[in-house]
Amino acid sequence: MEEKKFVVSKINYLLIAISFLVIVIGFLLMTGEPSGEVFNPDIFSTRRIVVGPMISLFGFVAMIFAILYKPKSKKAE
Repeated sequence: MEEKKFVVSKINYLLIAISFLVIVIGFLLMTGEPSGEVFNPDIFSTRRIVVGPMISLFGFVAMIFAILYKPKSKKAE
């Protein structure tokens, strides 16, 4: 019987899932109470404008790596 080979391995799926989780965490860090009718200075907090976007950016870069990562194949001897 012919053995099926997948383009993406299990480790790739695991890395993609972790990267997606990091992206979601970054977006959650950017959320908060809206400014609304009264000005809320919390919209300019470091967590919202620096930390959250940097974590999301790291997650997107990790996602590219996770998709392109090719595990080392074991040679049959």
